[in-house]
Order: sequence, then C-alpha cells, then structure tokens
Amino acid sequence: MIVIENATIATVDAEGREYADGHVVVGDDGRIAAVGLGRADISGEATRVDGKHHLVTPGLVNTHHHLYQWATRGLALDETLFGWLTTLYPIWGRLDAEIVGAAAGAGLGWLALSGCTTSMDHHYVFPRDGGDVLEAEIEAARTIGVRFHPTRGSMDLSRKDGGLPPDHVVEDTDEALAATEAAIDRWHDPSADAMLQIAVAPCSPFSVTTRLMEEAAVLARRRGVRLHTHLAETDDEEEFCRKQFNCTPVEYAERVGWLGDDVWLAHGVHLDDSAIAKLGATGTGVAHCPSSNARLGAGMARVRELVDHGVPVGLGVDGAASQEVSHLGAELRQALYTARQRGGPAAMDAREALRLGTIGGARCLGRQDDLGSIEVGKLADLVMWDLGGLGHDGIDDKVAALVFGPPARVGLSLVGGRPVVERGELVNADEETLTAAARRAHRRLMAAERQ
Repeated sequence: MIVIENATIATVDAEGREYADGHVVVGDDGRIAAVGLGRADISGEATRVDGKHHLVTPGLVNTHHHLYQWATRGLALDETLFGWLTTLYPIWGRLDAEIVGAAAGAGLGWLALSGCTTSMDHHYVFPRDGGDVLEAEIEAARTIGVRFHPTRGSMDLSRKDGGLPPDHVVEDTDEALAATEAAIDRWHDPSADAMLQIAVAPCSPFSVTTRLMEEAAVLARRRGVRLHTHLAETDDEEEFCRKQFNCTPVEYAERVGWLGDDVWLAHGVHLDDSAIAKLGATGTGVAHCPSSNARLGAGMARVRELVDHGVPVGLGVDGAASQEVSHLGAELRQALYTARQRGGPAAMDAREALRLGTIGGARCLGRQDDLGSIEVGKLADLVMWDLGGLGHDGIDDKVAALVFGPPARVGLSLVGGRPVVERGELVNADEETLTAAARRAHRRLMAAERQ
C-alpha cells in the first residue's frame, strides 16, 4: 500500500473535485483505494509519501506518437508535412529492430519523465530486412514500465501508384493485413488492467489504398480492437482527398468505415463545421498535437469546437522528428495557448487543458473506465508534480502552476501502483544508457544515409 498525503489533489473526475490538502491511497492491487481531504484513515503497513509542494494528477496519456523518429530528430526543419515526409522516408526505409528499440527506449523514457504513464505508438514502417521492430518497441516499454498501446500501422500506396511514400517502404496489402492480425494474436491484452494493447492503424489517406482502409476496419471490429490513422492534418491532404476521392478527409473516413467510438484520428486540424459535428455524433476521437502542428506549420486545430460537440480529444506529442521537445507535460500549455490563439483567453482554461491530457486521452484509447481520473477503483496511474521550486512558487493555484508554468519535475510517477519515476529519475532504466543507445542508433542510421 502507498499513501500520498499533504498534497494538492486534482482528481479530474466528472465533478472536477480537488483537495488543497489531500491524500490518495493506492492498494496492493494497483488500484486507487481512497482519495480525499486531509490525512488518510488507514490501518496496516504502508509506504507514506509526503506530497508537500506537490500536485497529484492522473498520469498523462499520450495519444499520438512515432517513437522510431527519435533517431531522426533535427532534420527537414523548415519543411511542410509533405516535404518533411519525402525527405525522411528514404532514411526510415533503413530502420531495423536495434534502431527502433533504442529510439523507443529514449522516447518512452523521456515521456515518463514528462509525466506520461500511458502512451500509444503509431508504427507504420516495416523494412523487409529490419527484423521485428514492433517487438523491439514493446520490449522498450516493458523496460521503462509505462502502459503501452502500440498500433500496427501500414502503408501500401507508393509513389508509383499515386501515393506519397517511395516503393521500398510500403507493404503488400494482404501481407500488411496478415501481419496486423498476427500482432493482435501475439500481443493484445483485452483485460481491464492491461499494460499492452494493440490497435489497427493504416497510416494516412495519401499512403494507404482504399482497400486497406476498408479491410483494416473490418479486421479491427472483428477482433475487438481500436482504429487509428492520420486525418485532416494539412491543406495538402485536403487537396489530395478532393482530387483522388472527390470528397473531404472526414467524408472519406466515413466512406471507408472509419467513423465511430472505436476510432481516434491524429491531428484533425482542417475540419469544417459539418466534419466536427459528424465526429461528435459518431464519438470519433481526435489526438490533438499542437506542437507538431506548429513545427510543421500545419495549422491550429479547432479544439474548443471539438470539445463542445462532445468529441473525445486527447493530447499527443507526435513523432520526435516533427516535434523535438516531445514533452507531454509541456503539451498542456501548448494546447491551451493554441486554443487561445484561435478563440481568445476564454477558449480554454488550465483545468480543461489538464482534462485533455488525462481523461480525454483515456477516452481516445478506450480506457476511460480505468484510467484518466483519480477515483476509487481506477488504476493507480498517478503523477506527483514538484511545484515547490523557483519556476512555480507564487502561483497559488497548483493546476494553473502546472499548465501555465515551466515544465514541472516529476517527483513520483506510478503505473498500476508501481513507481516508474522517483525524484525526477527513471526507476527501471538508466537515462545515460538510454541516451547512449539512441545516439548510436542515430549515428548508424545517418552514416548509412551518407554512403
């Protein structure tokens, strides 16, 4: 049993309950046994944690990422999405399991240090001689200790057939579908306390055939797993869909069976009123990636309107090559600022930003019954943020200090009651070792590029 006391607690439950001097009790089953004001009324042995100057929130949920991209940060810095992709596709075609494992270890370790307790990953590049890259990132997640939702991505529409990726990074359609089902068979855990769940994730309208989109949706629903893809990220994609399919991206998604409460879409930047209403009516989620959108100049998502229409909206750092910071805690502030850039200071407040990063993300991943808020019976995925230093002192509202202030240090992070970060350091991995492995992976990948 773990007892956190003397802390500010932001539960992010439906009533938005907060306790200025409260406690959280974690049972030995890895679930929350109690939360409330003052000291915990418990008997028996327990590890007690003093939360003075700390804010306790649900663990942050990262709803969109490409971990392999940690090995290619700092490239194509001044390109739009399509230019950035065409620059990097040839490099990514030389990925292998060793590089992906090192990149995933670095990316997930950094995410954990930024307050993330659950992360998805969208991996869609499977070089034929690259080994088992999906297994490599799954093993990295197990090492770090975060809850993991890798998606088995795919691309089967190459440049010669009217798509964007070069021939050597796409798969045969039937092979991609078979490999996706094999990943579900091998890795997916449907249980309520699962540490590992698989989703089905063809990459995007401009890299995937209509057949793959349609059959992937059928496969996912037959196997009871979720669906994820990029959609409505840029004006270029809008133009592509109108030219190729004579419709908007959301109309295309509807046509191929990709709207529903088992689907969440990455970005959703370029959505008109009818598209937003359609997402809300179908319960289709959106992974909002404000820093990546800004880095690529893709635009600002209409998050206020999405939320007001009941769309499940979570936060994502996106791939580390399109958003080198990759700090999920910092994405809270970026999401708030982006909303206010569009709609003024009333467009989003600190608590709404925190909801996006917690229960909003849990809804996107279909885990809202067990993750995303601090409530008795839910899994004890918690973060204790240190707000006692110079950067946050004097901001009396602790939630505002977390969101408006500088990225906060994680004093303690728990996943299912198990420590993953303590006093700003990883518990299960060594940061210097992760850094060295990622450096070697980057150098090996780039050395091959120069040959």
